[in-house]
Amino acid sequence: MPVDAFDRVQLDGTGIDRITEAEVVAVVRDALAHGRGGRILTPNVDILRRAQRDDECRRHLADADLIVADGMPLVWASRLSGSPLPERVAGSSLIHSLSAGLGLDGRSIYVLGGVPATDDSTPDGATRAADKLLAAYPGLRLAGTTCPPFGFDQDPLAYADFCAKVVDARPDLVFVGLGYPKQERMITRLRAGLPQTWFLGCGAAVNFVAGDIERAPRWMQRTGLEWAHRLGTEPRRLAGRYLRHDAPYALRLLAQAPAQRARSRSYLPE
Repeated sequence: MPVDAFDRVQLDGTGIDRITEAEVVAVVRDALAHGRGGRILTPNVDILRRAQRDDECRRHLADADLIVADGMPLVWASRLSGSPLPERVAGSSLIHSLSAGLGLDGRSIYVLGGVPATDDSTPDGATRAADKLLAAYPGLRLAGTTCPPFGFDQDPLAYADFCAKVVDARPDLVFVGLGYPKQERMITRLRAGLPQTWFLGCGAAVNFVAGDIERAPRWMQRTGLEWAHRLGTEPRRLAGRYLRHDAPYALRLLAQAPAQRARSRSYLPE
């Protein structure tokens, strides 16, 4: 199943692939079988908002082989615009479904991110997440883990060492859970040395799998309220972004969607 088999829905100038989570897994497995790597980007409201004014964000989107909607407001807006996306495809779900799919093929993952260990007797977040994924999905192999400390990206030598470790491991798929934009910057750098590897910037998914942050209940995920759960668990870090920037943008996106539908209809032949 090639990547170009799916068309893209335009949301405020950003193209989102009309693709299900199961189809993402099928695409990645097929590409790996043919020696092709790639990059999955999972924009939510915040990334869609950033893309309006941030050249770096637009470069990350342009470099992605698959762009999937990690946010129910994007799915709702697509429906209101008359070009519905089939479902939300979240990075925190893909870390499981991709691991399951790659396990069927005996392929390897690399887990990058998570909470650093507090002492030598406690495994770090990346290691604990990897252990849980390997236990849950038979056949999955581990190429390695890295749990960089806060601020590692400010040290060029340490940054280069972390990247070299990933490249030397030659994984089939790398989960990069460093948060945006750090994870996308690292993926951009790693792709040059791993052209046959797939990459997923998965934000807090490594912390979810490790058990360091509790993911929202499934009913909140389905109804678009996962952001409220995240806000409740990390209010000091997320309140400004969610309430001051993302919520107003999401409301504008939804309000503008019917007009996009009307414009599309006006171009149809009579």
